[in-house]
Amino acid sequence: MSVLKFTKMHGLGNDFMVVDGINQQFDPRQAPLTRWADRHTGVGFDQLLLVEKAASDAVDFRYRIFNADGSEVEQCGNGARCFVRFVLDKGLTEKREIVVETARGIIVPRLTDDGLVTVNMGKPHFLPHEIPFVPAAGEDDDALTHTVLMGLESVQVSCVNMGNPHAVILVADTQTAPVAKWGEVIESHEQFPERVNVGFMQIVNKQSIRLRVYERGTGETQACGTGACAAVVAGVRLGLLEAGAPVQVALPGGCLSIVWREGEDVMMTGPAETVFEGELQY
Repeated sequence: MSVLKFTKMHGLGNDFMVVDGINQQFDPRQAPLTRWADRHTGVGFDQLLLVEKAASDAVDFRYRIFNADGSEVEQCGNGARCFVRFVLDKGLTEKREIVVETARGIIVPRLTDDGLVTVNMGKPHFLPHEIPFVPAAGEDDDALTHTVLMGLESVQVSCVNMGNPHAVILVADTQTAPVAKWGEVIESHEQFPERVNVGFMQIVNKQSIRLRVYERGTGETQACGTGACAAVVAGVRLGLLEAGAPVQVALPGGCLSIVWREGEDVMMTGPAETVFEGELQY
């Protein structure tokens, strides 16, 4: 029987169980993550975040993310902001800007003077093999939108990899968008061999959007940082959003600010908050 200390955190309602894997032993493969994720009988979370020692002196920490269904994923933007707040609050570093290793590369989050966290999320990728995505017959690899076939229906998606795969769909109104219905189908669609996060984006103006995201392995969440980045990138590429200017992304849990222009890294700014500390046995 092991005792595990953890911290419950959230970024705009996207909530996390954060574990210090440096100062205590923790093997996620031996832990009942699905039971802990249950909101009625467990801690309740969208993802578990694990802080580990970096493999290189050039990096401050290693960052691992596990979905509510126990699957490990490559990246989580809201989680990255909570990661920064956690390692600072726990005295694991005194740096306000840290270099973090993820399964899909390096990110550089920074605590700002106003208490928000800005994360350099790196460059987006668009080619089908980078998502990964299998285009419909006859589609070009560099198309701005692709067709996803759903039986007798089809939908146009913009595919973006932000360290994890995203399919962004333009909708007239996020309130009436078929998030649950389409999200469940597209998330595990055969055209996405590693599954996909599905974003439903409503354009308000050139610097403002509304967004709902159905995340793979979790379902719809209150906020998705990489989803917000992917949506803004898609909007800029389609000529619907202003390149290089802060775009306000209104999610069910609150707002994020995203900046991107072609060829540059995506910058995301938003809050991260601690909810409570706890211990459990397993």
